[in-house]
Amino acid sequence: MKPSEELTKRIINRIRTEGAEGWLRAEPDVMQAVSCISFRDYMDMCLYDDEGGYYRSGALRIGKTGDFYTSSAVGSVMGDKLAAFIARVIESFGGDAEVAEWGAGTGRLSRHILTAWERLGHPWMNNLTYSLIEGNPVHLAEARRTIGEVGCKAPVRFMTPEDAERSDWSGKPLIVFANELLDAFPVHRVVWKNGRLWELGVACAADADNEAVSGGRLFRYAFMPLTDARIAQSLKADGIVLREGQEFEVNLAAERWISLVGRLAADGALIIIDYGHEAAELAAPHRMRGTLLCYKEHVAHDDPFVYAGRQDITAHVNFSACRRAAEGSGWEVVYYDTQKQFLVDQGILNDLTAHDGSNPFGEAAKNNRAIRQLLLSDAMSEAFKVMALRKKR
Repeated sequence: MKPSEELTKRIINRIRTEGAEGWLRAEPDVMQAVSCISFRDYMDMCLYDDEGGYYRSGALRIGKTGDFYTSSAVGSVMGDKLAAFIARVIESFGGDAEVAEWGAGTGRLSRHILTAWERLGHPWMNNLTYSLIEGNPVHLAEARRTIGEVGCKAPVRFMTPEDAERSDWSGKPLIVFANELLDAFPVHRVVWKNGRLWELGVACAADADNEAVSGGRLFRYAFMPLTDARIAQSLKADGIVLREGQEFEVNLAAERWISLVGRLAADGALIIIDYGHEAAELAAPHRMRGTLLCYKEHVAHDDPFVYAGRQDITAHVNFSACRRAAEGSGWEVVYYDTQKQFLVDQGILNDLTAHDGSNPFGEAAKNNRAIRQLLLSDAMSEAFKVMALRKKR
């Protein structure tokens, strides 16, 4: 049996043996009771189950043979600009700091950053310790190979998130950066229906056993009471008032992670790069279905109940909640803007190179295309945000 099939059976078994009571309809006169688990728990199993989860098993998930690209795939431009930004942060600590990429994937972005620092010959490289933190064992192995090609002067460590949480980071200021990490954390999905706030749960389809054999639909949404009081507290803190029938994602894991890094770093900085918006935009009238998206083989869709364990599931990051969590755990926001503006602030327009166009495959042409793609392609550079935090003193 394939890992994804085993995962599906474990999800069905969990719903049936550990599920809470939910309802297929929210109308009081037609509420059919079912057993269900929270969507957060379903998403967590799909992505992070040790044996069949999307980010814990299988082949490489990033790049041409995977399901999605990140900004590090668009040449080295993003890595070069982030390297310059982090270098200034390191120098603000006297050139003595530790740097870690959390959610490092295959190590491509870290490779661009370390290569840029080696090229510029920063004297503090001899004092630097650099860590790549990644939970996918296949990605972590690929990261070791990728970084090994750099020949970096600084010691480089490779660790899992669990290793990182157990490590002692108190010796030096810690600078953590995360590119497209928070959007993949399991989210609670909620909906305002008939005058009350419901959490969306996941129940088995009416005939899940037969559907598992035939390849049909296995799961469906159900309505359930909130499984965590912090869901309503988070919505209230961000001033979110949902409309009738409006769905919304609450990423409590992102808030906890920001607080976690705040506890690990006695001093330092945290740089978050991800797609998302402020709370008011995420709860706007044109977003009645929330922002949940799935990616498989570079095709986006909104059905999380197919390809369990074999597709990415994401939701836009609520940067209002990130700011609130940061300020409540010892951080202060020192920079926040779109990725497009961040790149402009780092001087990306100065990197455009004049050329006669005779060689579209030359380095100048490729670099210009990468810059254009990062700034203009699909409006994603506006959807992506960069938030830089620093520990309060």
